[in-house]
Amino acid sequence: MFRKILIANRGEIAYRVMDTARKMGVKTVAVYSEADATARHVQMADEAVLLGPAEVSESYLKGDAILEIAKRTGAEAIHPGYGFLSENAAFADKCAAAGVKFIGPPADAIRAMGLKDAAKATMEEAGVPVVPGYHGAGQDADMLAAEAERIGFPVLIKAVAGGGGKGMRRVDSAGEFPEALAAAKREGASAFGDDRVLIEKFLVKPRHIEIQVFADSHGNAVHLFERDCSLQRRHQKVIEEAPAPGMPEAMRAAMGAAAVAAAKAIGYEGAGTVEFIADVSNGLQENGFYFMEMNTRLQVEHPVTEMITGQDLVEWQLVVASGGELPVMQDGLTISGHALEARLYAEDPDNDFLPATGPLLRLRAPEQENGIRVDTGVREGDVVTPFYDPMIAKLIVWGEDRDKALRKMQGALAGYEVAGLVTNLEFLKNVAGHPSFAGADLDTGFIDRFRDTLVPEKPPLTAEHFVLAALHLQLLAKQEINAVASRSADPYSPWNDGTAWRMNDTAHVDYAFEDGDEDILVHVTCEGEGFVMAVMGRSFTAGGVLEQDGSLRASIDGHILSASVVIDKERLTLIVGGKQVEMTRRMTDFDGSGDEGGAGAVMSPMPGKIIQVSVTAGQSVLKGDPLLVMEAMKMEHSLTAPYDGVVADVFFETGDQVEEGVLLIRMEDEE
Repeated sequence: MFRKILIANRGEIAYRVMDTARKMGVKTVAVYSEADATARHVQMADEAVLLGPAEVSESYLKGDAILEIAKRTGAEAIHPGYGFLSENAAFADKCAAAGVKFIGPPADAIRAMGLKDAAKATMEEAGVPVVPGYHGAGQDADMLAAEAERIGFPVLIKAVAGGGGKGMRRVDSAGEFPEALAAAKREGASAFGDDRVLIEKFLVKPRHIEIQVFADSHGNAVHLFERDCSLQRRHQKVIEEAPAPGMPEAMRAAMGAAAVAAAKAIGYEGAGTVEFIADVSNGLQENGFYFMEMNTRLQVEHPVTEMITGQDLVEWQLVVASGGELPVMQDGLTISGHALEARLYAEDPDNDFLPATGPLLRLRAPEQENGIRVDTGVREGDVVTPFYDPMIAKLIVWGEDRDKALRKMQGALAGYEVAGLVTNLEFLKNVAGHPSFAGADLDTGFIDRFRDTLVPEKPPLTAEHFVLAALHLQLLAKQEINAVASRSADPYSPWNDGTAWRMNDTAHVDYAFEDGDEDILVHVTCEGEGFVMAVMGRSFTAGGVLEQDGSLRASIDGHILSASVVIDKERLTLIVGGKQVEMTRRMTDFDGSGDEGGAGAVMSPMPGKIIQVSVTAGQSVLKGDPLLVMEAMKMEHSLTAPYDGVVADVFFETGDQVEEGVLLIRMEDEE
């Protein structure tokens, strides 16, 4: 076994690998960018070495620098995690040449599966079923359009070097094909340095089911059963589970055998995942699945496999990479219970799941006990930046069966608290609580089909919400005044009185909030240790205390409850009863400045880079016409004209980096 390894990654996967390495007595070396100097994985490692600036091209993708650090620190092997260099065959070759073990498959196996077109040809030769499509070398746009016609719409355009939904577009008609092809090629070139694409038949009701495989250098290969990853948005997974609901034993055996055959066909070693698409128009059938791709690395969703098999897959990786045999052979592997994983992201479901950035002002996870596990690389107070994947954590639960696991997931999600930036937490709660999800009516179109239910209109703010917010603010103010009074030479001065005392007036204070275009005033009257609060035509008797962890223990008209109020300048996030709402405290606009936007304003929906500007000032456009394309976290986002009109101003050029909420283009009505 290795004495010391380097983890060439960041965040939760780096922490995850270090956790197992430490249990095995293996020392770890972390690498980090300037943006990650205080990150959790850096502090956990035995050693940590700075790579460079925040940009991945200047840090986590600098393979030569990482290899040099491994040699300098005496690391015998490099674990690449997932993403970054994990499927980089050239880096694996360099490791081998330098005598540093790459904890992953041989470079030739990575190459065999790295290009989707070549991988499908290899699988066909190995007898693994593949989806009908075009996987040839020709990339002429007219020829690709003709192939799409031959396959029959709808089709899916995919970057041959793609992954994670990047460089992927669904096309439903010939008229949509040229623009979708251009976008997929641009995104593939940006994310992978390769703009080649393949085309596949798009299955109308598919389920995404993948098989975890493992192989060693002694000729042994096994599968650790399947995971269902059908719940996806923007072609990226949201909730995964194992085993796949409703999986017939005959189909499980057939898929497992096909996955092992795929691994053996390319001389595989280590952890890998063979991804299949299953046509469930007539239910799950053993002849109704097709090879999509093979991920030659550990997957984000590997914990659900660990939960149902009782195996530590990172430990398996280290054992196999150090020359050992698989810890367990096929006949020793069994399924126990059911596991679910939900990915908590900094993203905005109300804005097409665009990634978000900002501080984690509050981050409280459920207790990790009784089958609940949280894998994360961040802590409360950390900042989610635009430079890396916006995943905050993975919540994994295990139950004796799917129903029990799902109830545990629902309870754990209700116990999560995140504030300071936009997240998909409420969306995950809605998915976990949806009756069709409970009934395992799954396919990759699930989220789009139930979008109105899963991403509903924000609930209205109630009088009780404003009372809780005002109570928290009043208790904070009282706490601060009492602290000042305790330090004062005259603690009995009326200026140090925490009861809002007034000369010739009732002790009171007003708090003003905004609810859309409406101003909400909470009139607070102090009565002894409590308060009477008047708001929205109602009156409440309120009191409470601020707990050590900053949470609020409140009593409203005799109803005792706990809540959390997180303050970020004028924005307040209120978390109560597993539900989260936001409100704005009205502040005086001293400089008289107004809203920069307006009906004709096209604003930046997130921090990112302008990669294409399609219009110029003075140009007439129709509603829906493309205006510009932004890139954030290696994903493209097209902004279109909000109405028919004229482009009055274009404020940025291709290559410019912009912040969220910046005015990009201003439009005017046609004269």
